[in-house]
Amino acid sequence: MRWLRRLGLVGVMLAAFGAAAQDTTPEPTDEAAQGLANTIEGSAVITETLPFDEAYLDRLELPDGFSVNVFAQGLGNVRWFAVAPDGTIFVTRRQEGDVIALTDADGDGVADSPEVNVVLSDLPYVHGIVFNGNQVYLATDTRVYVADWSSGAALSAPRELLSGLPDAGQHPNRTLAVSPEGAPDGGGWLYITVGSNCNACVEPNPEAATIIRVRLDGSDRQIYAAGLRNTIGFGWHPVTGDLWGMDHGSDWRGDDQPPEELNRLVQDLNYGWPFCFADQQPDVFIPSPPPGGLGREAYCQRTAPPDLTYTAHSAPIGMVFYNGDQFPDEYTNDAFIAMRGSWNRSEPSGYEIVRLVFDDNGQPVEFQTFLSGFLISEQIANFGRVAGLAIAPDGSLLIAEDSNGVIYRVSYTEGG
Repeated sequence: MRWLRRLGLVGVMLAAFGAAAQDTTPEPTDEAAQGLANTIEGSAVITETLPFDEAYLDRLELPDGFSVNVFAQGLGNVRWFAVAPDGTIFVTRRQEGDVIALTDADGDGVADSPEVNVVLSDLPYVHGIVFNGNQVYLATDTRVYVADWSSGAALSAPRELLSGLPDAGQHPNRTLAVSPEGAPDGGGWLYITVGSNCNACVEPNPEAATIIRVRLDGSDRQIYAAGLRNTIGFGWHPVTGDLWGMDHGSDWRGDDQPPEELNRLVQDLNYGWPFCFADQQPDVFIPSPPPGGLGREAYCQRTAPPDLTYTAHSAPIGMVFYNGDQFPDEYTNDAFIAMRGSWNRSEPSGYEIVRLVFDDNGQPVEFQTFLSGFLISEQIANFGRVAGLAIAPDGSLLIAEDSNGVIYRVSYTEGG
């Protein structure tokens, strides 16, 4: 189905999305906000995802010297990667509720077998996956499991590590990462992203819209950072050890608000959602007052602002720091981010991979378009909704596209 619709803010919520209408955007509650209500419109442009065709590869654009090929296809709902110490590539499939394994033993940049090799199953909503030595951690919407790995594609039956994550609601895609040695937290913590249950509301569960962390044995569970609507991609800068993540802004605030946020994630800080966005701006469409008896402005001034922002509704998903040895040196310690693509904007945004450039001191400088062309604007269509990212053992960049079940591979050849 291909369609374009533009309605008033509240009207779209109620008319265009029957299943989501329970999460209605309320009328603003103060005088200043009432004025804004007449100027903000929400737009829904849902692009049709076309079936994959290798001819579409010619539409993809990269910087000079880079090329893209299909690593594997016909894989189903591939979402998130983890690369084992021996180079075996594990991928979660959320809709299928399983984990598959891929290899490239001959190093030709294409998966060895076209067959789907399921290595774990019966894991509804499995999404996040990360290795720590010979153990692999997996996250579903409400639970985290751990399995043992020895070599190749073999994994033991997963054991439940923790349960009781907040009900998934609107954002069920939990992701995982283990802090490295030398990180400010000392290393060895398992971090778990927990998106919000709704678009914009006051959450009843304090663990919703946060990043939580536990010890690797599941003990000492604690909220690390709060006020994060849906931070899916995150990771530690390889040099500074700072933790960075991309957070999704709320829907139905107009074409250009709120922007997607790059946040330096620091323990015990609050990043503002649902009461604030962007540079500590109050979200006047939240009817409940912020906690603590503070007014909106005063509350937002106490929250952590983003370091950089990106085009609204682009939907950042995967994020990975480049630590391979194939790309030019200037890419080392920069990050790649998968912008899945908008639906809540009159001019679509995202549908691309961007490079997040850091300076020599490990501070973020700018976003640069890296891989684009998945959006076919003249047809209001796309041929790929990008999701997870990984650095392959040969230093290439792997990109999971879950609508058509394709894994793309970006490589660099010296001299172009």
